[in-house]
Amino acid sequence: MSDVAVRLATAADAKAIAGLIHEHAAYEGAPEDCHTSADDIRRDGFGDAKLFDILIAERDGAALGFAMFLEVFSSWEGRSILYLEDLYVSEAARGAGVGRKLMTALAGIVVARGCPRLDWLVTDDNPARDFYHRLGGEHMESWRFYRLRGDALRALASDDEGS
Repeated sequence: MSDVAVRLATAADAKAIAGLIHEHAAYEGAPEDCHTSADDIRRDGFGDAKLFDILIAERDGAALGFAMFLEVFSSWEGRSILYLEDLYVSEAARGAGVGRKLMTALAGIVVARGCPRLDWLVTDDNPARDFYHRLGGEHMESWRFYRLRGDALRALASDDEGS
């Protein structure tokens, strides 16, 4: 594990990051749902209107995993928190402490930015849940994640009854 380096990604890492994102989608059994390209990563992660940051873990220049995160304002905290959008470690690198190194680096960023917390979502069947519990992560039983997309999103957007 000591030969694994974690650093903030640069635009030059966009192709490797997009590759890891597609690998992650395939691992989750949903490769057809992943549309992210290296250009998307460069535009929204390193462009003028930057939307997120990425930590990348690597060994000898080869990308092993990443943590994509963004700062969002919490109305209850009265200040920004960090939200972990995605954490992924390549299958070949799992069990070597790469995920812990990424989360440790991310926790350092949370503390350095003065954010009071780090939030993330995990599916019920995600085998990484035990890992998150070992880190001290709390499962928020009373919260439910909702999503609006596709036809339902378009229908609501065109609904003039709410105006």
